[in-house]
Amino acid sequence: MADFVGAVDQGTTSTRFMIFDHGGNEIARHQLEHEQILPQAGWVEHDPTEIWERTRAVIETCLRKADLRASDLAALGITNQRETTVVWNRRTGRPYYNAIVWQDTRTDRIAAALEREGKGEVIRHKAGLPPATYFSGGKIQWILENVDGVQEAAETGEAVFGNTDSWLLWNLTGGVDGGVHLTDPTNASRTMLMDLETLDWDDELLSYFGIPRRMMPQIRPSSDPRFYGLTRAGGPLGGEVALAADLGDQQAATVGQVCFEVGQAKNTYGTGNFLLLNTGTDLVRSRHGLLSTVCYQFGDSKPVYALEGSIAVTGSAVQWLRDQLGIISGAAQSESLARQVEDSGGIYFVPAFSGLFAPYWRSDARGAIVGLSRYNTNAHVARATLESICYQTRDVVEAMQQDSGVVLDVLRVDGGVTANELCMELQSDILGVPVSKPVVAETTALGAAYAAGLAVGFWKSTEELKGNWNEDRRWQPQWTAEQRERGYAGWKKAVERTLDWVDVD
Repeated sequence: MADFVGAVDQGTTSTRFMIFDHGGNEIARHQLEHEQILPQAGWVEHDPTEIWERTRAVIETCLRKADLRASDLAALGITNQRETTVVWNRRTGRPYYNAIVWQDTRTDRIAAALEREGKGEVIRHKAGLPPATYFSGGKIQWILENVDGVQEAAETGEAVFGNTDSWLLWNLTGGVDGGVHLTDPTNASRTMLMDLETLDWDDELLSYFGIPRRMMPQIRPSSDPRFYGLTRAGGPLGGEVALAADLGDQQAATVGQVCFEVGQAKNTYGTGNFLLLNTGTDLVRSRHGLLSTVCYQFGDSKPVYALEGSIAVTGSAVQWLRDQLGIISGAAQSESLARQVEDSGGIYFVPAFSGLFAPYWRSDARGAIVGLSRYNTNAHVARATLESICYQTRDVVEAMQQDSGVVLDVLRVDGGVTANELCMELQSDILGVPVSKPVVAETTALGAAYAAGLAVGFWKSTEELKGNWNEDRRWQPQWTAEQRERGYAGWKKAVERTLDWVDVD
């Protein structure tokens, strides 16, 4: 058998390809950013063609750097930014419109209308999600209503929908020349269109958005021994490899963190923050602003569910300091700048650029920096930015404890922001629990590789995967309980200042 497994990690700001060995160790990687298209306030788009070109490039370059060929890979897994919506022509392969990104808020009126018409509770019960701009359903509806010719093409089955996983699966398996139109339950559960119990598209939910069923990809298990298909010999891999797994990025990170036991939780720090708690085969319905979602489905086994707290803006707030404010030249500088001061100088930064996600779900909120005085410097702003990442996580942890009764004794963390040691120190201080980082911090790609490897027998069981997990660093809380509660009370006041900023019909 081949010695390695590959994983495509198609994220919000970049696409990477990684290769892992049997021990779950990284062998090679290559990563490229893609353009963030911002046509107007609240709109966020990507070019699907650019994403596919970047995917080809990172695969080809990574294999070349590692001096490997397609035949050296036992399988390939895909993980992706969820909810980001692509509609393309299956005959020509061309997208009808840019991908509408999960952060995009143009569908706020669609979400508000669903609530106003009493459809919100049906969506919550069947799909486990509140009507919100975050999810794919409203984005598909917007494209159908606003892009010429798409509605008619959708009715005939020529226009098809997918999140970026489906778009890449289709292209990797041949595109217009026989490409497969598939997705998995973790991605499908982020659309407002799938019934969590049946793991199938729901006709009533589709009707709420005016979406023809013919647009939708077939739903297959996240790790599938029957494979999603084989990569085409003329593609970026240069040969046929079994595409054997597909997972939304946060569920992939949960697998990469080997959170296979009920009650285990991980937090991924990327463009946003996403905290998932494994609830096993029991579907737990949230009463405190969290999402009920599919965690993974391996082969013919029952699906495993999760409670999720999704936070829109965390790592991208650091990116904002770099790209919009220009007070840092790179993400790493946010730590050195923030360390110039002992605290945030009384200011709070609530980065509600796309409204507030869990546990608030307020599309009318917008970002605010509060508590400013002439004393404050850019160093205080940098530190308040890092604190905002941690306070938003505490909001979700509090809701998760209320929903599940689980009190965290440790938080497993992963993702790019975990390289910022000050941020992780602050996270432990603000939560009051230890924070643990694994040796392989890129657990999103690792989880996709694990799922693909399990499908083809490269790894025999989840127990074998648990043996690969090793801790790299642990942060212990240093703040007193009084400091912690005083800081959190100030955060809650700051959140209140962001609400009711945008009028939503």
